[in-house]
Parts: sequence; structure tokens; C-alpha cells
Amino acid sequence: MADPYILVLYYSRHGAVAEMARQVARGVATVSGMEARLRTVPSVSAASEQSVAEIPEDGPLYCELDDLRDCAGLVLGSPTRFGNMAAPMKYFLDGSSGLWLSGAMIDKPAGVFTSTSSLHGGQETTLLSMMLPLLHHGMVLAGLPYSEPGMLSTTSGGTPYGASHWAGQDNSRPVDDTEAALCRALGRRVASLAARLAA
Repeated sequence: MADPYILVLYYSRHGAVAEMARQVARGVATVSGMEARLRTVPSVSAASEQSVAEIPEDGPLYCELDDLRDCAGLVLGSPTRFGNMAAPMKYFLDGSSGLWLSGAMIDKPAGVFTSTSSLHGGQETTLLSMMLPLLHHGMVLAGLPYSEPGMLSTTSGGTPYGASHWAGQDNSRPVDDTEAALCRALGRRVASLAARLAA
């Protein structure tokens, strides 16, 4: 039987959310008996005839509903779009009603993370928007407690609702050490909760 895993599911446009996902996965890997499974979602287009290849050119595979169904926990990441999660992530989650009907996600721990171009560009509202479908799925949400040292020293990202990053107006500001540490803390927390629930 395969080891239990935390699904780190994200959409990234300029690379910041992808880097955050890698940091979350590093945090998951510190929990004994848990592994991280990185997955992404394809872009969406207003052109209804457009389709994408089944396998992306680089990076993690596209998420399948089975990845979601079989995970021990979930950490969900998206850039901010007008204070909300990006359309590709919303589109994927909108297709998960079969898992909702079966109750497949009930009582699994979950966390969220985001990146914004401006410092006050909707980090917290985006995190909250990602929580809503997870609550409908019956998941148990885990944020970041203030016992994490970076929570009181960060000047750019990191909220009690989940990890965050300020990418700058041109999206060139890298994930800094404090933001990365908070991403790892989020992955570790969700993985630890999943391990305790499994026991």
C-alpha cells in the first residue's frame, strides 16, 4: 500500500506560487510517514475550442480527482485575482462535486497559500476564498499559529489564514526566507494533523 500523502495542489502564473508549493512540500517531508505529492492545474481559456495536452511541458503533473480523493490532507495554493483565487483553480474545484457527494474529503486537514503583486492586494481574501469550497467538502482547516516565529516578524507575507507572499509589481520579488519558513510550517502542520488523524 502506498504511503499516505499530502496533496500540494497549486496554480502558478509567474513562478512564485510554484516556489511556495515546493516549500510547503519540504515542510510536509519533515513529518515521518508522510510524503508530499505536488500537482498543478491547467490554465483556462475563454476560447471554448482550446484544449491542453494531458501532461504539462514541465513541472508537476496535472491533478486528477483521484489525487484529491486519496490524499491524507490538502494544501491549496493560488495567486490572487482581484482578491479571489485564480480561475484555473476555481474551475478544477468546481469539478469536484462527485467527491462532495461521496463525502470523500470529510475530516481531512487542509491549508491554503497565495501570492500577490501588491502588498495589500487581497492576500487574506484570497485565502478565505480558497477555504470556502474546502469547508463545503467537510475538510478541517489549519492556518498558521502565532507560535511560528515568522508570524510576528514578517514584513511581506504570512497570515493566520495561511502562508502568503508579496511578489512585487512586476512579480520579480523572490520568496524571502520568512515567507519560505511559513510555507514549510504550513506543510508541516497539515501533515502532522493528517498523521495524528490517521493514528
